[in-house]
Amino acid sequence: MSYSNGLRVIHPKAKIGNNVHIGPFTVIEEDVVIGDDCWIGSNVIISNGARIGDKCKIFPGAVISAIPQDLKYKGEATTLELGRECIVRECCTLNRGTINPDYHADGRTTIGDNCLLMAYVHVAHDCHIAHGSILANNATLAGHIEIGEYARLGGMVAVHQFVRIGGHVMIGGGSLVRKDVPPFVTAAREPLSYAGINTVGLRRAKFTPQEMHHIEDIYRVLFVRGLSTRKALTIIEEEIMPSAYREQILQFVRGAQRGLMKGFRTMSGSGKMAEPVLD
Repeated sequence: MSYSNGLRVIHPKAKIGNNVHIGPFTVIEEDVVIGDDCWIGSNVIISNGARIGDKCKIFPGAVISAIPQDLKYKGEATTLELGRECIVRECCTLNRGTINPDYHADGRTTIGDNCLLMAYVHVAHDCHIAHGSILANNATLAGHIEIGEYARLGGMVAVHQFVRIGGHVMIGGGSLVRKDVPPFVTAAREPLSYAGINTVGLRRAKFTPQEMHHIEDIYRVLFVRGLSTRKALTIIEEEIMPSAYREQILQFVRGAQRGLMKGFRTMSGSGKMAEPVLD
C-alpha cells in the first residue's frame, strides 16, 4: 500500500489489498474491503460495508457506502459492492443497502465491473447496476432501481424508485424516468418516450444488422402502432420470429410493475403519443 503525504484515518481492521494508493485526508472505516491495485484520491470517505474490487479508481470527494437515506433503516449491517475496474468520479455518493423482505431488499447495493460513474452521481440504497454501464454527471438514482448491462444514462437523468432499466439502453440527458425502460432502446423527451432502438450502442456491442432489425421489428409493434401492451405482446408472439432477444423483451415487459415508458411520439399534428397500457 502506498500513502501520499497528509493526514488520513484508516481503521487497522480494514482489509486493503496490494499496491493501493490512498490520498491525504481520506477516511476508511473498519468493515471495509479494498482489492488490489486501486487508486483512491484525497478527501474520500469509505464507510462500513464497502466492498471494492481490484483496479478501481475513486476520485476526490466521493462518499462510498454511506448509510441509506431511508427512514426505515435501523442500522443493520449491509453492503455497497463495487466491481472490478470501476471509475467513481468526484463527489459521487453511493449508499449501501437495506434489509426489507417487503421490498425484496437483501442488504446489498451492487455496481458491476467496468462501470463509470461521472461526477456527482448518486446511487441510493438497494440499487443494482450491471457491468459496463455509464452514468453521466449528476445522474440520480432513487432506491431499489435495477439497471442492465451496458446502459447509458445521460447527465442529470433522475430515476424514480423501483424503476427497471434494461440492458443496452440509452437515456437522453435531463430525462425524468418514472416507468420501466425495456432493453436495447433509446429513450428521450418529456414525458419519457421511445425514440428508436439504441443503434449506436448496439453497433458498438457488435450486434449484427440482422439482430438490430429484428429488435426494431419488435419495438415497432410495441411502441409505434399505438396498441395496448396486451395486444402488442400477442402480435409479437404470433408474428415475430422467436429469439433470445424477443424472449428477453417479452419477459421484461411482462415484469413491468410500474408500467412502461410511453411509445413513439409524433412531432407534428396534435403531438399525442402512444402509451402502452395493459387491458
